Amino acid sequence: MIGNEQLKNSKSWAFEEAKKLADRIERSGKSEAILETGYGPSGLPHIGTFGEVLRTTFVMRAFRLLTGMPAKIIVFSDDMDGFRKVPTNVPNQEMLAKNLEKPLTAVPDPFGKYESFAHHNNAMLRRFLDSFGFEYEFKSSTEAYRSGQFNDCLQRILEHYDEIMNIMLPSLREERRETYSPFFPICKRTGKVLQVPIVETHPENSTIVYKDPETEELVETSVLDGNCKLQWKADWGMRWAALGVDYEMNGKDLIDSFKLSSKICRTIGGIPPENLTYELFLDEEGKKISKSKGNGLSMDEWLKYAPSESLAYYMYQAPKRAKRLYFDVIPNAMDEYIDALAKYRCEPDEKKHDNPVFHIHNGNPPKYDGCLKFSMLLNLAQACNTADKEVLIEFIKKYAKDCSNDTLEYMKKMASYAINYYNDFIIGTRTPEKPTEPQKQAMLELLDKLKDMPKDAGADEIQNVIFEVGKKFYSENLRDWFLTLYKVLFGTESGPRMGSFVSLYGIENTIKLIEERLK
Repeated sequence: MIGNEQLKNSKSWAFEEAKKLADRIERSGKSEAILETGYGPSGLPHIGTFGEVLRTTFVMRAFRLLTGMPAKIIVFSDDMDGFRKVPTNVPNQEMLAKNLEKPLTAVPDPFGKYESFAHHNNAMLRRFLDSFGFEYEFKSSTEAYRSGQFNDCLQRILEHYDEIMNIMLPSLREERRETYSPFFPICKRTGKVLQVPIVETHPENSTIVYKDPETEELVETSVLDGNCKLQWKADWGMRWAALGVDYEMNGKDLIDSFKLSSKICRTIGGIPPENLTYELFLDEEGKKISKSKGNGLSMDEWLKYAPSESLAYYMYQAPKRAKRLYFDVIPNAMDEYIDALAKYRCEPDEKKHDNPVFHIHNGNPPKYDGCLKFSMLLNLAQACNTADKEVLIEFIKKYAKDCSNDTLEYMKKMASYAINYYNDFIIGTRTPEKPTEPQKQAMLELLDKLKDMPKDAGADEIQNVIFEVGKKFYSENLRDWFLTLYKVLFGTESGPRMGSFVSLYGIENTIKLIEERLK
């Protein structure tokens, strides 16, 4: 049983963040912590959005364990934002182009399934989050503005208009300063979100006056009930105050924006939330993932090749370090998850809460008593020259005869993912190297040793034999021996623990594989 003192002493980043949040709640006297994540539904949900919700969930769970107090996450959709740019990865581009500048909830759904483009993307986000069992309260910006939920804070923004302008103007380019206003009126004539300068403010009437950019007529409109929305930095600070947000993460690219929004929040009487700044996810070329570009990996793409827990593991690791999110990171993420899962059962209680699987599985990771890894299955598929998961499963059944049924079923599930990955990314890309004469001599000796071994030899016994041969031929650098095996047998520079692979593939099959490679 993990005690509360152990949790307080945890060096896990999730518990470090939870301690900050717990101190804030204690100071405020609140009975519940409110955490928030934001989503801009101008494009399809991407894996970075998911990562922010997941990481915030880790903090919420850690806070609950640490304090025993309730906490909730608000997933806030900025669906009243003006539609600025047509994403390249959705249909009906021409139709979408005709609806630029309108609130996203007023843009028709290009897929023809929902009330609007925002409703479609909101539904996509919720489907993804629900499939992972997240706890959250969904809030729509459009609904919050139109229902009057933000009216009190909007009135305060209007009353402190000049102060907020003084906060924002120094951060803007000169040409933007001339047109900037924290209020974006929704034009009743065109339905568009207008970025226009404000001519007059009338806090006593809760109204502003602006000049229509097309007719040049002066228009007076209320700032309440969805007649205006706020520019996003003002909006961010306003909703922290309106919703009582205690914690929110943001990407490194929003450090300055967070500071400005915090000043605005304080100006209208709110207290900015506790905060973690995380590094960005990058695509194959090292560029920031963008929902409008659709670059990088989607959640559905990751889940074709590995289970959700491997994605959660990848997201948990070092949030302050930039990470590539592309197909080639999946095998290693899956292997590291398996390692962490196996390690968890052997760790002392005071160390368990620092293991990522503690957070991924909310303190109750599944038991896994096997040592089969994802990368080993990829190498097995190559050695067998098969794209049929049933072939892999037959090997697994023999290899895992002493494992629990749960572990066996998990291995079978891994085989399905591995075949998907093998078919899409490995077939035809790996070319085993022809061994040099010295390499050939070492592999011939290994061949002789394997032929002398009992067919049911265990992985450790096989590994010892491989080591013995390596020490004889590669005494100066044993790593070069394993590099030789990987290059000659699999066409890669890294690979599985060879004893475990031979045990899985079978000694007789491995003998045939080596003989084939030595021809």
